[in-house]
Amino acid sequence: MLASMSIISWWRHLFPPVVRPDGQKDIESAADQGNAEAQFAMGLSFCTATGISRDFAQGADWYRKAAEQDHAVAQFQLATMLANGQGVVRDDQMALIWTCRAAEGGDAGAQFDLGSRCHRASLDRNRVDAMESRTEAYKWFQLAAAQGYTGSVAACERVNLSMNREEVADGNQRVASFIVKKVSSHRLPLLPTTRE
Repeated sequence: MLASMSIISWWRHLFPPVVRPDGQKDIESAADQGNAEAQFAMGLSFCTATGISRDFAQGADWYRKAAEQDHAVAQFQLATMLANGQGVVRDDQMALIWTCRAAEGGDAGAQFDLGSRCHRASLDRNRVDAMESRTEAYKWFQLAAAQGYTGSVAACERVNLSMNREEVADGNQRVASFIVKKVSSHRLPLLPTTRE
């Protein structure tokens, strides 16, 4: 009997029960009062629920509320939902805007996504701004790698292979001068435009 009690204590020590502050009501109350972290939690709750409790439209609505308060992870979650038309009407332009905001706000997933977009753009030989796209891709991959985002180091190395010394120096300067910021305007600040 004593041996089984120590195993149970050991198990509880490793895997403590999840304690919620008076259940979902406290989170809902905080979200309704404008707490961005609680709004994000509500969005996550609706989007990851199982069965009939899953509601992508409500999840997107909560993510949007948190995103509008500069919650970078919510911004990228909303961008992903907009890109996939999940719970909202598909809108690639708004998805890109929210991705840019999340990347500038420091979200590593958004930075990796933006780096991937810029890298793809740099591969188009008809683009006048391919060099700018490569440098931006390098910057975003470096920033994501600094946060340990999976695949960022390898992606940065692939981009680096097509860059000259000046481009790498410019990219390193952009990384060094990067400051996480809250972007409140709806603009496309980072992805180079197509020029014909």
